[in-house]
Amino acid sequence: MDSGLLSNLALGISTAWTFSNLMYCLAGVILGTLVGVLPGLGPVATIAMLLPMTFNLPPESALIMLAGIYYGAQYGGSTTAILVNLPGETSSVVTALDGHQMARQGKAGKALATAALASFFAGTVATFLIALAAPPLADLALKFGAPEYFSLMVLGLVASIVLASGSLLHAFGMILLGLLLSQVGTDVISGAPRYTFDQPWLADGIHFVVLAMGMYGVGEIIRNLEHDEKRELMMKSVSGLLPDKEDLKRIIAPTLRGTVLGSALGILPGGGAMLASFASYSIEKKVSPNRAQFGKGAIEGVAAPESANNAGAQTSFIPMLTLGIPSNPVMALMIGALIIQGIQPGPTVMTEQPALFWGIIASMWAGNLFLVVLNLPMIGVWVRLITVPYHLLFPVILVFCAIGVMSVNNSEYDVWLMALFGVLGYVFSKLGSEPAPLLLAFVLGELMEENLRRAMIISRGDPMVFLERPISLTLLVTAVLALVVVLSPALRKKREEAFQEEP
Repeated sequence: MDSGLLSNLALGISTAWTFSNLMYCLAGVILGTLVGVLPGLGPVATIAMLLPMTFNLPPESALIMLAGIYYGAQYGGSTTAILVNLPGETSSVVTALDGHQMARQGKAGKALATAALASFFAGTVATFLIALAAPPLADLALKFGAPEYFSLMVLGLVASIVLASGSLLHAFGMILLGLLLSQVGTDVISGAPRYTFDQPWLADGIHFVVLAMGMYGVGEIIRNLEHDEKRELMMKSVSGLLPDKEDLKRIIAPTLRGTVLGSALGILPGGGAMLASFASYSIEKKVSPNRAQFGKGAIEGVAAPESANNAGAQTSFIPMLTLGIPSNPVMALMIGALIIQGIQPGPTVMTEQPALFWGIIASMWAGNLFLVVLNLPMIGVWVRLITVPYHLLFPVILVFCAIGVMSVNNSEYDVWLMALFGVLGYVFSKLGSEPAPLLLAFVLGELMEENLRRAMIISRGDPMVFLERPISLTLLVTAVLALVVVLSPALRKKREEAFQEEP
């Protein structure tokens, strides 16, 4: 390990491991778990609702707290998957297959502890991988100009098509809608209003928080009201949290394989954490000596997907922090938080905001440690919270969303706009259209237009500037190849199968 990396890690530790930032990380972990265990609310909706809490914090504290919320919400998703067979997010679907069967057999404590320990190990390994991958990408950052940034945004939009689990045509439509919504407001260069319909409150455009809270917060509330069944727990209390020696022997190899697979897939734009969860489970079913127990309560069926999911979630920070490409909706929210804090997402974050970059990396280990140390003893609290009927919870969540949106611009119009996006989010879900590409396109749209116009001004209107620069050309060729691959009938069929849940 070279001295430069050691000094960067020291900078990150000095930033993240201050008392105040550790408290923000702890608060994020607890809040994330608290909201994450609520049935139907995954990490995206959780972060969207809690994002306004970070507006008045320093950038480092805000991103550290949001990262903690992310980890906590993921942990809450696996808790509901194991205890009530209700995954809090897509990547927890696989955990529910064997985790809930273990709960039915009276082994809920072992399943929850396995999920926590596997996630902690995977998160620790992924954190070191991020630290190792950052320096070479920092060198690459110095070569980026406006054409490279634009080409990077194009690649990001193409990658968002892979992220969408529905129809490709729907994904294209959502991207176009997201780009259109990002154009609402005042033109930065000419100062002319665009798509404001002569409404003064639209002059500053649509705020990212309004769209995110509407699509994911209010939209999820409306959708969950259709399924407000009474949730029965298999147990009133959880005991036996520590796996025995035999259990530890069985989970070591699956955890290692899941960590490697998740770390690799998480780096790729396109929702690698979710795909890693499914892929690791499939691999374990083929290589495990206890494969006959899968689906009946195999502890390997909890360790493998949880380690893969957490490793993928951690390494998904790499394209977001180093390249400014959100690999999933959560990373889109993180980019939105950077923009709100006045930080331009992209390769220069490492060089211009080193304390922020390395502080987030150092906080990852602390956040995962908090999850293991605090949340296992608090399982009893989460158990009681899960049993609360949803019709008693949703008014509180809705009020919280409204307060959060009002805190952005102190505008009642934003609340109505959030409600409108909430209805649209519900309609999109009924039509089988994922809102994730829309959110990603909305985040990238403004940056994409800005760098396109800047590149055209620099080149005096010559579009060949995007093809004459090697990095820009490489990114565009990669985007075209990815688009061709996704549109290929054979690979499109495999892609659709990859997003289907196992029976």
